[in-house]
Amino acid sequence: MRAIEAAERIEAEVGKVIAGQAQPIRQALTAIVADGHILLEGPPGLAKTLLVRTLAHVMGLEFGRIQFTPDLMPSDIVGTNVFDQRTAEFRLVKGPVFTAILLADEINRTPPKTQAALLEAMEERRVTIDGNSLTLPEPFLVFATQNPLEFEGTYPLPEAQQDRFLMKVLLSYPEPNEEIEVLRRHHNGFRPQSLAASGVEPVLTLESLRAIQAEAQAVQVEEKLFSYIQGLVQQTRASHDLLVGASPRASLGLMNAGKAAAALAGRSYLIPDDVKAAALAVLRHRVIIRPEAEIEGLQTDQILASLIEAQPVPR
Repeated sequence: MRAIEAAERIEAEVGKVIAGQAQPIRQALTAIVADGHILLEGPPGLAKTLLVRTLAHVMGLEFGRIQFTPDLMPSDIVGTNVFDQRTAEFRLVKGPVFTAILLADEINRTPPKTQAALLEAMEERRVTIDGNSLTLPEPFLVFATQNPLEFEGTYPLPEAQQDRFLMKVLLSYPEPNEEIEVLRRHHNGFRPQSLAASGVEPVLTLESLRAIQAEAQAVQVEEKLFSYIQGLVQQTRASHDLLVGASPRASLGLMNAGKAAAALAGRSYLIPDDVKAAALAVLRHRVIIRPEAEIEGLQTDQILASLIEAQPVPR
Protein backbone atom coordinates (compact mmCIF):
# COMPACT_ATOMS: atom_id res chain seq x y z
CA MET A 1 0.00 0.00 0.00
CA ARG A 2 1.40 3.40 -1.00
CA ALA A 3 1.49 6.23 1.51
CA ILE A 4 -1.12 8.31 -0.33
CA GLU A 5 -3.59 5.40 -0.34
CA ALA A 6 -2.90 4.66 3.33
CA ALA A 7 -3.48 8.33 4.24
CA GLU A 8 -6.89 8.34 2.55
CA ARG A 9 -7.99 5.13 4.29
CA ILE A 10 -6.68 6.21 7.71
CA GLU A 11 -8.30 9.63 7.52
CA ALA A 12 -11.60 8.06 6.44
CA GLU A 13 -11.60 5.72 9.46
CA VAL A 14 -10.53 8.45 11.90
CA GLY A 15 -13.27 10.65 10.45
CA LYS A 16 -15.84 8.15 11.74
CA VAL A 17 -14.81 9.20 15.27
CA ILE A 18 -13.41 12.73 15.02
CA ALA A 19 -15.57 15.36 13.33
CA GLY A 20 -13.41 18.02 11.70
CA GLN A 21 -9.80 18.63 12.83
CA ALA A 22 -8.58 17.69 9.33
CA GLN A 23 -5.29 19.57 9.64
CA PRO A 24 -4.30 18.15 13.08
CA ILE A 25 -5.14 14.64 11.85
CA ARG A 26 -2.94 15.06 8.76
CA GLN A 27 -0.12 16.53 10.85
CA ALA A 28 -0.32 13.65 13.32
CA LEU A 29 -0.19 11.19 10.44
CA THR A 30 2.80 13.06 9.00
CA ALA A 31 4.62 12.74 12.33
CA ILE A 32 3.97 8.99 12.49
CA VAL A 33 5.26 8.46 8.94
CA ALA A 34 8.32 10.58 9.79
CA ASP A 35 8.84 8.43 12.93
CA GLY A 36 8.59 11.49 15.19
CA HIS A 37 6.94 12.37 18.48
CA ILE A 38 4.11 14.86 18.58
CA LEU A 39 2.82 17.36 21.14
CA LEU A 40 -0.91 18.11 20.99
CA GLU A 41 -2.08 21.29 22.67
CA GLY A 42 -5.58 22.57 23.15
CA PRO A 43 -8.22 23.30 25.79
CA PRO A 44 -9.87 20.35 27.57
CA GLY A 45 -12.68 18.54 25.77
CA LEU A 46 -11.36 18.66 22.19
CA ALA A 47 -10.87 14.86 21.87
CA LYS A 48 -7.06 14.93 21.99
CA THR A 49 -6.95 11.62 23.84
CA LEU A 50 -9.59 10.08 21.59
CA LEU A 51 -7.68 11.17 18.48
CA VAL A 52 -4.49 9.39 19.57
CA ARG A 53 -6.34 6.25 20.65
CA THR A 54 -8.20 6.15 17.33
CA LEU A 55 -5.01 6.59 15.30
CA ALA A 56 -3.37 3.70 17.16
CA HIS A 57 -6.43 1.50 16.59
CA VAL A 58 -6.71 2.37 12.89
CA MET A 59 -2.99 1.81 12.30
CA GLY A 60 -3.00 -1.52 14.15
CA LEU A 61 -0.42 -0.40 16.72
CA GLU A 62 -0.17 -1.30 20.38
CA PHE A 63 -1.38 1.57 22.54
CA GLY A 64 -0.45 2.63 26.07
CA ARG A 65 -1.55 5.58 28.15
CA ILE A 66 -0.13 7.45 31.13
CA GLN A 67 -2.23 10.02 32.95
CA PHE A 68 0.28 12.59 34.17
CA THR A 69 -0.48 13.92 37.66
CA PRO A 70 1.51 15.97 40.20
CA ASP A 71 2.42 12.85 42.22
CA LEU A 72 3.54 10.69 39.26
CA MET A 73 7.03 9.18 39.70
CA PRO A 74 9.60 8.31 36.98
CA SER A 75 9.27 4.61 37.87
CA ASP A 76 5.55 4.86 37.06
CA ILE A 77 6.61 5.57 33.48
CA VAL A 78 9.61 3.31 32.78
CA GLY A 79 8.99 0.54 35.33
CA THR A 80 10.98 -0.85 38.25
CA ASN A 81 12.39 -4.02 39.80
CA VAL A 82 10.06 -5.50 42.41
CA PHE A 83 11.16 -8.03 45.03
CA ASP A 84 9.21 -11.28 44.68
CA GLN A 85 8.94 -12.94 48.09
CA ARG A 86 8.02 -16.31 46.58
CA THR A 87 11.25 -16.59 44.57
CA ALA A 88 13.37 -14.29 46.79
CA GLU A 89 14.46 -12.47 43.61
CA PHE A 90 13.84 -9.13 42.00
CA ARG A 91 11.44 -9.19 39.06
CA LEU A 92 11.27 -6.52 36.38
CA VAL A 93 7.87 -4.87 36.03
CA LYS A 94 7.89 -2.87 32.81
CA GLY A 95 6.14 0.46 32.74
CA PRO A 96 3.59 1.66 30.17
CA VAL A 97 6.44 3.15 28.10
CA PHE A 98 6.94 -0.30 26.53
CA THR A 99 4.42 0.15 23.71
CA ALA A 100 4.24 1.37 20.11
CA ILE A 101 2.18 4.53 20.67
CA LEU A 102 2.37 6.06 24.13
CA LEU A 103 -0.17 8.69 25.07
CA ALA A 104 1.35 10.99 27.69
CA ASP A 105 -1.93 12.60 28.72
CA GLU A 106 -1.72 16.12 30.18
CA ILE A 107 2.07 15.90 30.33
CA ASN A 108 2.37 19.42 31.74
CA ARG A 109 0.46 18.51 34.91
CA THR A 110 3.46 16.66 36.36
CA PRO A 111 6.69 18.22 37.71
CA PRO A 112 9.83 18.46 35.51
CA LYS A 113 11.59 15.52 37.23
CA THR A 114 8.94 13.12 36.00
CA GLN A 115 8.64 14.82 32.61
CA ALA A 116 12.37 14.20 32.17
CA ALA A 117 11.84 10.45 32.55
CA LEU A 118 10.63 10.46 28.96
CA LEU A 119 13.78 12.18 27.60
CA GLU A 120 15.93 9.09 27.17
CA ALA A 121 13.01 7.09 25.83
CA MET A 122 12.12 9.71 23.24
CA GLU A 123 15.67 10.32 22.02
CA GLU A 124 17.39 6.95 22.41
CA ARG A 125 14.35 4.64 22.12
CA ARG A 126 15.59 2.93 25.30
CA VAL A 127 15.24 3.32 29.07
CA THR A 128 17.51 2.59 32.03
CA ILE A 129 16.09 0.75 35.05
CA ASP A 130 18.44 0.20 38.00
CA GLY A 131 21.47 0.54 35.74
CA ASN A 132 20.19 -1.84 33.07
CA SER A 133 19.48 -0.46 29.60
CA LEU A 134 16.36 -1.84 27.91
CA THR A 135 15.38 -1.27 24.27
CA LEU A 136 11.85 -0.07 23.56
CA PRO A 137 9.58 -1.55 20.88
CA GLU A 138 9.87 -0.29 17.32
CA PRO A 139 8.17 1.92 16.40
CA PHE A 140 7.98 3.89 19.65
CA LEU A 141 6.10 7.16 19.34
CA VAL A 142 5.09 9.55 22.11
CA PHE A 143 1.91 11.54 21.65
CA ALA A 144 1.80 14.03 24.52
CA THR A 145 -1.24 16.19 25.22
CA GLN A 146 -1.13 19.38 27.21
CA ASN A 147 -3.48 22.15 28.17
CA PRO A 148 -2.48 25.74 27.36
CA LEU A 149 -0.07 27.09 29.98
CA GLU A 150 -2.46 29.69 31.28
CA PHE A 151 -4.57 26.88 32.77
CA GLU A 152 -4.12 26.36 36.50
CA GLY A 153 -1.85 23.58 37.77
CA THR A 154 0.47 23.27 34.76
CA TYR A 155 4.27 23.03 34.61
CA PRO A 156 6.02 24.34 31.47
CA LEU A 157 7.88 21.61 29.58
CA PRO A 158 11.68 22.11 29.63
CA GLU A 159 13.11 23.38 26.32
CA ALA A 160 15.24 20.21 25.99
CA GLN A 161 12.15 18.03 26.12
CA GLN A 162 10.12 20.20 23.79
CA ASP A 163 12.92 19.92 21.22
CA ARG A 164 12.42 16.11 21.20
CA PHE A 165 8.97 16.51 19.70
CA LEU A 166 8.94 16.59 15.92
CA MET A 167 5.75 18.65 15.84
CA LYS A 168 3.57 20.72 18.12
CA VAL A 169 0.01 20.61 16.81
CA LEU A 170 -2.66 23.01 18.03
CA LEU A 171 -6.28 21.89 18.27
CA SER A 172 -8.98 24.53 18.23
CA TYR A 173 -12.70 24.51 18.88
CA PRO A 174 -14.73 22.86 16.09
CA GLU A 175 -16.80 24.75 13.56
CA PRO A 176 -20.53 24.93 14.39
CA ASN A 177 -21.45 22.28 11.80
CA GLU A 178 -18.72 19.97 13.13
CA GLU A 179 -19.93 20.34 16.70
CA ILE A 180 -23.48 19.61 15.56
CA GLU A 181 -22.15 16.42 13.93
CA VAL A 182 -20.57 15.41 17.26
CA LEU A 183 -23.94 15.89 18.98
CA ARG A 184 -25.72 13.90 16.26
CA ARG A 185 -23.30 10.98 16.50
CA HIS A 186 -23.57 10.73 20.28
CA HIS A 187 -27.35 11.01 20.09
CA ASN A 188 -27.36 8.10 17.63
CA GLY A 189 -25.39 5.87 20.00
CA PHE A 190 -21.71 6.55 19.35
CA ARG A 191 -19.58 5.56 22.35
CA PRO A 192 -15.90 6.55 22.24
CA GLN A 193 -15.06 3.82 24.77
CA SER A 194 -15.58 1.15 22.08
CA LEU A 195 -14.06 2.06 18.73
CA ALA A 196 -14.63 -1.37 17.18
CA ALA A 197 -18.35 -1.22 18.04
CA SER A 198 -18.49 2.14 16.25
CA GLY A 199 -17.34 0.53 13.01
CA VAL A 200 -13.76 1.81 13.11
CA GLU A 201 -11.46 -0.77 11.54
CA PRO A 202 -7.66 -1.14 11.43
CA VAL A 203 -6.34 -0.48 7.92
CA LEU A 204 -2.60 -0.98 8.45
CA THR A 205 -0.25 -3.55 9.91
CA LEU A 206 3.15 -2.96 11.46
CA GLU A 207 4.79 -4.20 8.25
CA SER A 208 2.79 -1.83 6.03
CA LEU A 209 3.58 1.10 8.32
CA ARG A 210 7.29 0.32 8.02
CA ALA A 211 6.93 0.19 4.24
CA ILE A 212 5.25 3.62 4.23
CA GLN A 213 7.98 5.03 6.47
CA ALA A 214 10.60 3.62 4.07
CA GLU A 215 8.74 5.27 1.18
CA ALA A 216 8.97 8.62 2.97
CA GLN A 217 12.64 8.09 3.77
CA ALA A 218 13.33 7.45 0.05
CA VAL A 219 11.82 10.79 -1.06
CA GLN A 220 14.41 12.68 -3.11
CA VAL A 221 15.68 16.06 -1.88
CA GLU A 222 17.45 18.41 -4.28
CA GLU A 223 20.52 20.28 -3.07
CA LYS A 224 18.77 23.65 -3.28
CA LEU A 225 16.12 22.44 -0.81
CA PHE A 226 18.78 21.67 1.80
CA SER A 227 19.74 25.35 1.57
CA TYR A 228 16.08 26.40 1.70
CA ILE A 229 15.47 24.43 4.91
CA GLN A 230 18.67 25.66 6.54
CA GLY A 231 17.93 29.26 5.54
CA LEU A 232 14.45 29.06 7.00
CA VAL A 233 15.74 27.77 10.34
CA GLN A 234 18.56 30.33 10.28
CA GLN A 235 15.95 33.09 9.99
CA THR A 236 14.57 32.10 13.40
CA ARG A 237 18.01 32.63 14.92
CA ALA A 238 18.40 36.07 13.34
CA SER A 239 14.90 37.39 14.03
CA HIS A 240 14.66 40.50 16.27
CA ASP A 241 11.43 39.15 17.71
CA LEU A 242 12.80 35.78 18.86
CA LEU A 243 15.04 35.37 21.87
CA VAL A 244 16.02 31.78 20.98
CA GLY A 245 15.95 30.34 17.49
CA ALA A 246 15.50 26.75 16.33
CA SER A 247 18.25 24.14 16.66
CA PRO A 248 19.83 21.91 13.97
CA ARG A 249 17.42 19.22 15.20
CA ALA A 250 14.67 21.50 13.85
CA SER A 251 16.34 21.46 10.40
CA LEU A 252 16.35 17.65 10.44
CA GLY A 253 12.76 17.60 11.66
CA LEU A 254 11.67 20.01 8.94
CA MET A 255 13.29 17.87 6.25
CA ASN A 256 11.85 14.61 7.59
CA ALA A 257 8.36 16.05 8.07
CA GLY A 258 8.51 17.52 4.56
CA LYS A 259 9.53 14.15 3.11
CA ALA A 260 6.66 12.45 4.95
CA ALA A 261 4.24 15.09 3.63
CA ALA A 262 5.53 14.50 0.09
CA ALA A 263 5.02 10.73 0.39
CA LEU A 264 1.50 11.21 1.79
CA ALA A 265 0.75 13.45 -1.22
CA GLY A 266 1.91 10.70 -3.58
CA ARG A 267 5.22 12.26 -4.64
CA SER A 268 8.71 10.76 -4.60
CA TYR A 269 10.42 14.17 -4.40
CA LEU A 270 10.33 17.11 -1.99
CA ILE A 271 9.00 20.52 -3.00
CA PRO A 272 9.09 23.83 -1.05
CA ASP A 273 5.35 23.58 -0.34
CA ASP A 274 5.97 20.38 1.65
CA VAL A 275 8.44 22.26 3.84
CA LYS A 276 6.11 25.24 4.22
CA ALA A 277 3.19 23.01 5.19
CA ALA A 278 5.21 21.44 8.02
CA ALA A 279 7.16 24.51 9.14
CA LEU A 280 4.81 26.01 11.76
CA ALA A 281 4.20 22.70 13.53
CA VAL A 282 7.91 21.82 13.48
CA LEU A 283 9.19 25.22 14.65
CA ARG A 284 6.61 26.76 17.01
CA HIS A 285 7.76 24.88 20.13
CA ARG A 286 11.49 25.30 19.44
CA VAL A 287 11.68 29.09 19.56
CA ILE A 288 11.20 31.60 22.38
CA ILE A 289 9.60 34.96 21.70
CA ARG A 290 11.21 38.12 23.10
CA PRO A 291 9.26 39.77 25.94
CA GLU A 292 9.22 43.07 24.02
CA ALA A 293 7.55 41.38 21.04
CA GLU A 294 5.00 39.79 23.36
CA ILE A 295 4.21 43.18 24.88
CA GLU A 296 3.60 44.49 21.36
CA GLY A 297 1.00 41.76 20.91
CA LEU A 298 2.97 39.53 18.56
CA GLN A 299 2.51 35.75 18.74
CA THR A 300 4.99 33.00 17.91
CA ASP A 301 2.99 31.67 14.94
CA GLN A 302 2.60 35.18 13.56
CA ILE A 303 6.37 35.77 13.68
CA LEU A 304 7.16 32.38 12.15
CA ALA A 305 4.59 32.84 9.38
CA SER A 306 6.23 36.10 8.35
CA LEU A 307 9.68 34.47 8.33
CA ILE A 308 8.39 31.58 6.20
CA GLU A 309 6.80 34.01 3.77
CA ALA A 310 9.98 36.11 3.54
CA GLN A 311 12.30 33.18 2.82
CA PRO A 312 13.11 33.05 -0.93
CA VAL A 313 11.72 29.89 -2.53
CA PRO A 314 14.16 27.99 -4.78
CA ARG A 315 13.17 27.60 -8.43
